[in-house]
Amino acid sequence: MDMQIRLREQVREEPLDVDSIHLVAGTDISFERFGSRAWAGIVVLRMEDMEIVDEVVVRTSVGFPYVPGLLSFRESPPLLEAWEQLRSKPDVVLCDAHGRAHPRRFGMACHFGLLVDTPTIGCAKSLLCGEVETMSPTGDWLPIYDGKDLIGAALYTQPHARPVYVSVGHRVDLPSAIEVVRRCVRNYRIPEPLRLAHELVTRARKQAV
Repeated sequence: MDMQIRLREQVREEPLDVDSIHLVAGTDISFERFGSRAWAGIVVLRMEDMEIVDEVVVRTSVGFPYVPGLLSFRESPPLLEAWEQLRSKPDVVLCDAHGRAHPRRFGMACHFGLLVDTPTIGCAKSLLCGEVETMSPTGDWLPIYDGKDLIGAALYTQPHARPVYVSVGHRVDLPSAIEVVRRCVRNYRIPEPLRLAHELVTRARKQAV
């Protein structure tokens, strides 16, 4: 926890030129139910049409235990191993995790962004901390506050579906993060890079059984 507090000072929040993004990546990890094996995957897509240009999945052993709030120490090393095998490095990365929307403002999206020094965005399926300010409608998203701190956004990607929870990872600000996720959505609640990364690692895990 002390390390997270120290590392969070290195996170940079800055606008991202979304129109200049050519490649966007999604990350995911699938763990075996019992045991230490994990499959970490990264899918790289063209921003303009969401077509896959590169994908890597690695099987590895994870020694760090499952501890809520400390998932970055469990998930970042396998993802870094996959990252190093990519032929096409993306301009921005979506992580199936939180960034600033974390009790210590340093979720996995922040940690991974620092490791690869690339703009990263947290896009999670559930809320870890804070509350959605339902009385402050702002179009298709609602702000997430933890006390007085604006830590993320609940973004509604499909009608009648639950939102995804977007937050800053590294080298991006919240408006830019929301816009990137918005542009990556097609026919599903989950943006395409994350949806396809999930399919990749799930397929790899099942084939290994």
